Amino acid sequence: MNKRLQAGQGRVPSPCTDVCRIDPASGLCEGCLRTIDEIVAWGSLDDGAKREVWKRLPGRRQALSDARDTT
Repeated sequence: MNKRLQAGQGRVPSPCTDVCRIDPASGLCEGCLRTIDEIVAWGSLDDGAKREVWKRLPGRRQALSDARDTT
C-alpha cells in the first residue's frame, strides 16, 4: 500500500489494473485481486472502506502465490 493510503490522505485510488478477469477458483479479479462484490461497490464505498479493501490485497496476493507454488 502506498504512503498516501497509509496516511489516510487524499482520494483513495482504485486498485484496478485493467486486467479484468475473475478467477473461478479464488473468486478474485486476476488484475486487482478484489472480489466482484468489492469491484461493484467501489464507487459507493467511503475512503475508510476503500482503504480496508487495499489492506486485504497483499494477503490475497501472497495466498495466491503460495497456492501456485504448491501446484
